[in-house]
Amino acid sequence: MALLRIKCEVAGKVARIEAAAGASVAQDDTILIVESMKMEIPLSAPAAGVIKAILVAEGDDVAEDQEAVLLEIAK
Repeated sequence: MALLRIKCEVAGKVARIEAAAGASVAQDDTILIVESMKMEIPLSAPAAGVIKAILVAEGDDVAEDQEAVLLEIAK
């Protein structure tokens, strides 16, 4: 198993968390939504796997390239 560190693509505020730690996700499933400049930017799973941890909370300010999710995938 490999651990992927998924980073925010933009700076903004976490608007919604769509999946919880322990949830299985498919490639391209939305994990959370970041609001930036009045736009909602989804943070999606780059591969199928299991969410090990969500490192941010709803309402948190996030920076570009900040780690937000740990995703375990099969190699």
